[in-house]
Amino acid sequence: MSDTAPAVPPGTVKCLVWDLDNTLWHGTLLEDENVVLSEANREVIVGLDARGVLQSVCSRNDHDIAWARLEALGIADYFVVPEIGWGPKSDAVRRIADRLDFAPGTLAFIDDQPAERAEVAFHLPEVRCYAAQDATTLLSLPEFSPRSVTVDSRQRRTMYQAGFRRTDERERFAGSSEDFLRSLDMVMRIGRATDEELSRVEELTLRTSQMNATGVHYPDEVLRALLTLPSHEVLVTTLTDRFGPHGAVGVVLLEKHGRAWHLKLLATSCRVVAFGAGTIILNWLVDQAALAGVHLLADFRATDRNRVMEIAYRFAGFDEQSCDCRDEIPESSGEDVLLLHLTAERREPPTTVRLIAPDMTDLAPTRAGLPD
Repeated sequence: MSDTAPAVPPGTVKCLVWDLDNTLWHGTLLEDENVVLSEANREVIVGLDARGVLQSVCSRNDHDIAWARLEALGIADYFVVPEIGWGPKSDAVRRIADRLDFAPGTLAFIDDQPAERAEVAFHLPEVRCYAAQDATTLLSLPEFSPRSVTVDSRQRRTMYQAGFRRTDERERFAGSSEDFLRSLDMVMRIGRATDEELSRVEELTLRTSQMNATGVHYPDEVLRALLTLPSHEVLVTTLTDRFGPHGAVGVVLLEKHGRAWHLKLLATSCRVVAFGAGTIILNWLVDQAALAGVHLLADFRATDRNRVMEIAYRFAGFDEQSCDCRDEIPESSGEDVLLLHLTAERREPPTTVRLIAPDMTDLAPTRAGLPD
């Protein structure tokens, strides 16, 4: 049982912070260098990782000795941003949350000492605390059981580890930001979503608020229905570079009409804003519309968090200009939704990323009476 069990159904834990001595392993390392990891705890570590729950370490130990033991046990790679030292554990847990950019309420802490759990709970009351003997029950608890486990969830730790290496490289890089982006050897893939990828699309629309043009969450059943409509495109964008995968970073929902394409949703992950992912996707879509000889219309609903997305649309050339092509779009998006317009013209390909994308003109409706 959690020492700080909430009265309402718990939210999903995004990171579990382990104490080491007599918690993760049996024994005290400074007294016996051959501390033992039980198979039950190993199964918990591997199981949480497979679900996309990150794990870290907060332990009073000599860092080099403790880390060497984790490596010897074959589990060091499972832990991100470890805090192994001698200060208060609440400070260490707070630093872990800050480095991951997680709210404290999304972290959990497990320790064999009631005093340590109490110290963390006092300074960070949002953090859920668990006794060491409860470790083997964690996989059965709802807060450690995400509603869905996507392709990206299963590689979340790998993506975070790649992100830390990428950040370290950027801090050492002496050239311009654009030169650094080129040095990453980025490959962006835009593709039509498959059944397997739909959960990634739903997750993006749910988790992304700052870079979501409408703030709308599309549930799985709606996305699956859209896949059956010949007039609709559900597109997923992934990004990789020499450090590793970024995972799914963008989703596009598009409806094709005779004179215009209706961009119902563009959402991109906040973690790739610095790489210009949203601009690259928009420019590619504008170029495809120009090749198809159609205009672009885009839904935009202002929220208290998506100002950056509005700037991206305006910078790409979308405005509120009147045009006959608007007649094709039913007024069903809601009164607070702006329908932005763009007369599509050819765009240059990106210079910082290799773009692999489908030909969107292959199923484009015939151009019908658009003004020059």
